[in-house]
Amino acid sequence: MTPDEMKIVRRAYAKQITAAVRVVDERVEAAFAEVPREDFLGPGPWPIFRMRKAYVPTPTPTADPVYLYTDDVVGIVPERHINNGQPSLHAFLLSQAALRAGEHIVHVGAGAGYYSAIMANLVAASGRVTAIEFEQELAARAKANLAAYPIVSVVQGDGSSVAFDSADVIYVNAGATRPANIWLDRLNNGGRLILPLTTDLGFTSSNWSNMHLRGAVFLVTRRGVEFHAQWISPVAIFPCEGMRDEESQKALAAAFESGEHKRVTRLYRTDEVPAERCWVRAPGWCLAYA
Repeated sequence: MTPDEMKIVRRAYAKQITAAVRVVDERVEAAFAEVPREDFLGPGPWPIFRMRKAYVPTPTPTADPVYLYTDDVVGIVPERHINNGQPSLHAFLLSQAALRAGEHIVHVGAGAGYYSAIMANLVAASGRVTAIEFEQELAARAKANLAAYPIVSVVQGDGSSVAFDSADVIYVNAGATRPANIWLDRLNNGGRLILPLTTDLGFTSSNWSNMHLRGAVFLVTRRGVEFHAQWISPVAIFPCEGMRDEESQKALAAAFESGEHKRVTRLYRTDEVPAERCWVRAPGWCLAYA
């Protein structure tokens, strides 16, 4: 395909994935239409995740990038089930995070950099993106892939502890069992945290019909010293290295069984909130109904 034809394909893809999750933010659609997915996934053929069938390669020998412009998960380290996530989910989460021009975005779990590039498009030349990736090989790939994006800096390290400047949005791209202190400490007033919380079955189970009982994404907004929270999506996602503890995991597993996660309105950095007000409560933190 010619470059002009690929632009048409990307525009159609962007419209499809945003419509699938009812995103009406034209800036999010434009960002997905602008960034070439193939620039971040290496040479084809590419492994497409097909649930129970594991990975199926795109047709060979042409390795035509047109096959990447569907709402599919693509393996970036398929032998470890590390993927370039589902585009429609990220379109929805980015719309919920409401990235604005000039903001500083911290992307925890940047993978090979595709969604970091989309974030860079959303914050424009006046903003900046700090892309943090734990896996050394992936961090190196992201750095190379993002070389054409001067407002993006790539950091290799543990996103739950590596230092970064205060941020307007912290976008966590892996399943934690609790929020990291640094994510809350470094969130600016009015800042938004995209926080996936998952149980130990949140990525390993083959039963996707009950995904809502194993993982959820919360939008946490800082208002002064308070952290307001709301459920925004079910999720199955790769575990967050460094941000999983057994007590929080057990509390989450029990909480998901209650089915009350959609009632959450606040995040507290204490476990002293009465149990009847909490959806989940573990040492040092809780998500509560009021």
